[in-house]
Amino acid sequence: MQKCTLAVDIGASSGRVIAGFLKDGKLILEEVHRFKNEMKQGESHLYWDVDLLFKEIVSGIKKCNTLKFLPQSIGIDTWAVDFVLLDKNKQRITDAVAYRDNRTDGMMEEVLRHIKKEELYERTGIQYQKFNTIYQLYSMKLHEKKVLDEAKYFLMIPDYLHYRLSGILVNEYTNATSTQLVKADERQWDEELITRLDLNPSMFLPITEPCVTIGRLTESLKKELGFDMEVIAPGTHDTASAVVSVPAEDSIYISSGTWSLMGVENDQAINSEEALLYNFTNEGGVGGNFRFLKNIMGLWMIQEVKRVLNDSHSHEELVELAKGATIPSIVNVNDDRFLSPKNMIEEIQVYCKETNQVIPETPGELAKVIFDSLVKSYHETINQIERLSNKKYESINIIGGGSQNAYINQKLADVSQKDVYTGPIEATAIGNLVAQFMAKGSISTKQEAKSMIQQSFEIKHYKSKAL
Repeated sequence: MQKCTLAVDIGASSGRVIAGFLKDGKLILEEVHRFKNEMKQGESHLYWDVDLLFKEIVSGIKKCNTLKFLPQSIGIDTWAVDFVLLDKNKQRITDAVAYRDNRTDGMMEEVLRHIKKEELYERTGIQYQKFNTIYQLYSMKLHEKKVLDEAKYFLMIPDYLHYRLSGILVNEYTNATSTQLVKADERQWDEELITRLDLNPSMFLPITEPCVTIGRLTESLKKELGFDMEVIAPGTHDTASAVVSVPAEDSIYISSGTWSLMGVENDQAINSEEALLYNFTNEGGVGGNFRFLKNIMGLWMIQEVKRVLNDSHSHEELVELAKGATIPSIVNVNDDRFLSPKNMIEEIQVYCKETNQVIPETPGELAKVIFDSLVKSYHETINQIERLSNKKYESINIIGGGSQNAYINQKLADVSQKDVYTGPIEATAIGNLVAQFMAKGSISTKQEAKSMIQQSFEIKHYKSKAL
């Protein structure tokens, strides 16, 4: 049996269990199990089937026996903001309602009746998005108060899955910051803010830093699996894990997937009025820093176009079709209308009609409009980052699955006149594994990890044709 470390990385459309091995100074990955994830429509809301996700995690662990792998530890990362509540018996009493559900409509305005926008940003450093946890909880306060009053424990999605593995309740730091309820300067829950919103501060657990062992498997799981292992908190926010794997020390990064998370790493939060104006966020990072970034809609739009088309075009084929299209139209990818439309194609077409632009009709035209619009948003964000940081950056590093989009990569290099580096593709799983290796002492520092990543994975380079 070969010893390994398991990273569980779950996104909005799929999850994977990946085994990691350190060998001769390199990190080797092997996919053990892949499974689907999707929002489901319940009677009154969209939700994630977290119990099914846990079953898939266990299935992935069991597959290690077939592969003759012996896991020594496991850590889980997922998307941010969504959560479940447990009662006094530690039983789940809510669905994991999905952030795209409309229950947060109007909730930002309700919260800002109790606290000024500038003060909330100064306290938390977190950008305003209608689906943030703070607005989800406030919706429950107004419409599901009985359930909220019954709740004794607040767990974000990876916290809950770690609880199912270990029986230990924790709130991990990187994901907790996405709630807009953590004090940026103290890295702990803002109890005064929580109380002012008439929420129960006691249901929030003391915040646990990443790279920390939570516990070991429950007795029932040990018996079911036939072995034991550590449960370790990585950066449970998937972007926090992904950013760990950015090879360059001093580069603008884009973690590209369903969302595009674009920013830089800072030692201090930038929560100025100008940062608020540009709607930047200061989310917790692995290693005590802040991920100063902006959420951009990302490849969600092209994923939805593919779904509506219901055809066999691969992402790679759409990239090639975009290269051959000539349509000049641009949409605002961060417009809320694209967050969860019934038909993404129609929404894009209506936007172009309303703004007196050429209406895209073919798959290639739709793809070009989306990709060009993303590049425009990226370029605007670069300018804002450099202005707010008072610093010029020479390069951009795109990580994650979206780093394989050669059209966007080259166009961004041309527009920004910066070097664009792409990879690693499995950035989130790599960062998850690195955090576990750091917790166990196999890797000493993030700098050591970045050097190892550069040696272990292919990094592509796109030079600006304008230079």
